[in-house]
Amino acid sequence: MSGARDIPGAALWLGLAGLLPFIWGAGTTIFPELGDAVRPMVGSRMIGPYVQLFFGMVILSFMSGVLWGFATRAQPDQAVWAYGLSVLPALWAFFMTGGGPYGAGLALMAGFAGLLALDWLYWRAGIAPDWWMRLRVPLTVVVIVCLGVGVMA
Repeated sequence: MSGARDIPGAALWLGLAGLLPFIWGAGTTIFPELGDAVRPMVGSRMIGPYVQLFFGMVILSFMSGVLWGFATRAQPDQAVWAYGLSVLPALWAFFMTGGGPYGAGLALMAGFAGLLALDWLYWRAGIAPDWWMRLRVPLTVVVIVCLGVGVMA
């Protein structure tokens, strides 16, 4: 295990870039004057916890697709659970994030924690890349912390 060095560059950089809406949302929650300054240009949906909620739902759905892709590598005895579990993050985002910013934020935090458990399961089964958890753990921690900022606001 050599850490981030063996994570493909594109996966690392795109993963880090995917943190920007979560970090931006946390930043505009902590510093509302920043959100107020850019609201006329980007709209209310793109600041504070709202950008985190919208983007979080998109990312959970996207990650369902990633897990589905991993399921294509599964052996026949793994395929049923691998395909079946792959749809859970998207279903979670669809059904659990409608309860206003507080409830949706908590649901997304739980969804990303559950996604990390699924990541580990697919990695442990050998259908996710060897480097997968070295990428997913830090990304998930940042996402959950940033969502927590929005929930605590």
